[in-house]
Amino acid sequence: MEPSATPGAQTGTPTGGGEPSPSPVPPDYEDEFLRYLWRDYLYPKQYEWVLIAAYVAVFLVALVGNTLVCLAVWRNHHMRTVTNYFIVNLSLADVLVTAICLPASLLVDITESWLFGHALCKVIPYLQAVSVSVAVLTLSFIALDRWYAICHPLLFKSTARRARGSILGIWAVSLAVMVPQAAVMECRSVLPELANRTQLFSVCDEHWADDLYPKIYHSCFFIVTYLAPLGLMAMAYFQIFRKLWGRQIPGTTSALVRNWKRPSDQSEDQGQGPSTEPPPRARAFLAEVKQVRARRKTAKMLMVVLLVFALCYLPISVLNVLKRVFGMFRQASDREAVYACFTFSHWLVYANSAANPIIYNFLSGKFREQFKAAFSCCLPGLGPCGSPKAPSPRSSASHKSFSLHSRCSVSKVPEHVVLTSVTTVLP
Repeated sequence: MEPSATPGAQTGTPTGGGEPSPSPVPPDYEDEFLRYLWRDYLYPKQYEWVLIAAYVAVFLVALVGNTLVCLAVWRNHHMRTVTNYFIVNLSLADVLVTAICLPASLLVDITESWLFGHALCKVIPYLQAVSVSVAVLTLSFIALDRWYAICHPLLFKSTARRARGSILGIWAVSLAVMVPQAAVMECRSVLPELANRTQLFSVCDEHWADDLYPKIYHSCFFIVTYLAPLGLMAMAYFQIFRKLWGRQIPGTTSALVRNWKRPSDQSEDQGQGPSTEPPPRARAFLAEVKQVRARRKTAKMLMVVLLVFALCYLPISVLNVLKRVFGMFRQASDREAVYACFTFSHWLVYANSAANPIIYNFLSGKFREQFKAAFSCCLPGLGPCGSPKAPSPRSSASHKSFSLHSRCSVSKVPEHVVLTSVTTVLP
């Protein structure tokens, strides 16, 4: 994470930059000076307590929510689809960045000091960059998979085995590409004369051999991990949207409805009683409608996930480009405003990890059922954890009757329902 500015600029303390070393400072003075810094500078201000509460809330929601996502797919074979495999991979990246990087980022934002030593100065920013790369690549693979499945189903067939191979490739590429981020991170003290007595005012920042290198690196980082993937994913989902919600071929659905009779009408024409089982043509039509609705729900959920990701990562991406490429914020007149912008942008990155499970809960019925089952221990009137009470035979029969009735009422489906391949049910 990015420190907003050097602490010495606000306190007026010397930074040790090129001046001759003054006479040794008495130990009592150093102790008093450290107490002053902690009391008036490092101790959280009133608005920073709000920031701490927001970080804690995001930490709990992200860890619990993403863990439940992984457990839901692991415990239920019917949820082990290609899309859900990628969703689990996205959740694993969120768990990684939340558990390891969030606490360090919170302390850095509050104290403006790096308190974790030289080794973690390289490891934590590296893992942060890896998680960003994994998230972007995972969302890209999800968009590509949905684009092939909906827009070009005959060109490519995605399988669970290919999905697992793609996930391994995502992690391998991310771990390799982000090595330069670890190589340039260095830990140094802003107050060298106090370096042996405290880790306060140590900063973990990038160190480049030339000023041109960070401009090239961060420009490429912004394009490769944010701008280009989002542009390609937006194009893919635009075509998916047109395919699923666009206007159907004129007359196709109307002709289908005209040539199809309800099972009760067919039975009456043949002098038989009402039938409870729809004919093959009705079952095929119902299957098409069900498939389109399921694909619409999945596409809607994935588009919301992508939109939230783009909004949460936009501030930090823009601020990093302004700072690293254009050299802004070095001599900021309003230091508190710059500090607030960076701090809020850091929090948004972690808020994205907490937002994804909430999106799954509201927009995916399967994930919502699994989340409810996971919390069933805390709710009265339910059986063992994850096992709601079995319905009574009467309610089961009622549900079955309702299901058969709904299956026999396909003629009430409006004509604007979009079918992906209506030729399978035409004569």
